[in-house]
Amino acid sequence: MTHMTATLPETLEKAATVEFRGLRREFGATVALDGLDLTVRPGEFLALLGPSGCGKTTALRMLAGFEHPDSGAVLVDGEDVTQVPAHRRDAGMVFQSYSLFPHLNAVDNVAFGLRMRGTRTAERRSRAAELLELVGLADKGERYPHQLSGGQQQRIALARALALRPRVLLLDEPLSALDAKVRLTLREEIRRLQQELGITTLFVTHDQEEALSVADRVAVMRAGRLEQCAAPAELYGRPATAFVAEFVGTMSRLPGELKDGTVEVLGQRLPADGEVPDGPVDALVRPETLRVAADEQGTACVVATAFLGAVVRVTVRLADGTEAKADLPAHEATGLDAGTAVGVSLPERPVLVAARTQK
Repeated sequence: MTHMTATLPETLEKAATVEFRGLRREFGATVALDGLDLTVRPGEFLALLGPSGCGKTTALRMLAGFEHPDSGAVLVDGEDVTQVPAHRRDAGMVFQSYSLFPHLNAVDNVAFGLRMRGTRTAERRSRAAELLELVGLADKGERYPHQLSGGQQQRIALARALALRPRVLLLDEPLSALDAKVRLTLREEIRRLQQELGITTLFVTHDQEEALSVADRVAVMRAGRLEQCAAPAELYGRPATAFVAEFVGTMSRLPGELKDGTVEVLGQRLPADGEVPDGPVDALVRPETLRVAADEQGTACVVATAFLGAVVRVTVRLADGTEAKADLPAHEATGLDAGTAVGVSLPERPVLVAARTQK
């Protein structure tokens, strides 16, 4: 597959700053956004991540001008655009469903917005050809949507969104309809293109791997609110809430007892992160953090193992019946068959704690 390369002779407008201020939106009894405050920096690739119904698409549509808040404001470079019509927002949007015109070929699909603006035929066809080259489809200009693969159609949609040189690029789950291999390739190339153009980009997805792999920062949403916005490494390594910890990556809950800022877990006492009262808690532990080793006197046992390439994921059952997952290098997992008695421990560093879940 041809890689995208930025070849446009003219640069896009200066990257914009986007602000959501106290956005609230209700649909009947459903609260889609509940006071969203979020700033997107100039030239930043920010992913809005969360489960279905968390408000991420509603926020994106408000920036595009397709939805309006019940209260709050949307600002672009300090200008309140909350009531500005969508066609005057200077934003390019790419949808999950491609939304190409079936009766237009690739060139005319890309040039459609320029045509609506009254751009001369020669100029818009020239710009469309440049954009098709930009997205690696220079030889597909005369083809119609039904003659293109899903990945090619989405590239056409991306080129069309960029044709008007928007200050903000909005991507609403643009890869979810594609197969896994195409999705992986296209997400990498969208990121490469975004970096070359330097355009402020908001990317809506419910796929945590997708968000962590391409975004400068990830905003995790839940029930219309922002749970945490941080760089991928910080989001994964230092989640601010139990929801973020369990939504982003794999996490095991181990029973513990919290007292005076430390938690007793797996027979160890460790510094604790998290704002919960003293008493029974759950320690939230990543699989790469948990240490497992064969031990005839161990009180845990191996339940199952799964080969994941560079690591082997070992599922263990603790004495109280709790199950936890550990990712071990293949050589350390040798001999850890189902039923093997093991010892389980954690490194001497702070552990996130949350309210004990009822089982």
